[in-house]
Amino acid sequence: MTEQPDKDPLFRSVQQHAARERRARKQGPPGVGAYLAQIGTLGWMIVTPGLLAMFLGRWIDRSFGTGIFWTAPLMMFGIGLGCWSGWKWMHRQ
Repeated sequence: MTEQPDKDPLFRSVQQHAARERRARKQGPPGVGAYLAQIGTLGWMIVTPGLLAMFLGRWIDRSFGTGIFWTAPLMMFGIGLGCWSGWKWMHRQ
């Protein structure tokens, strides 16, 4: 039994790639400002969850007097979450 072409992930990927190629040919290459905006957005997507998680961990550590027991792992979790979010965002572009 064969799958319908529109449900095949490889077929959809090829269609998306072709659509991006057509759009790039029609619009031309993006400017320096567009690249800088993309880099800035990606940076904030990674840094913000890390900082928020670090502040949450610091608050928990101050409340319970546990040193950096929660700060370090929550900061790593936040950065990991930010990297994953940035990865997903880049693949949607």
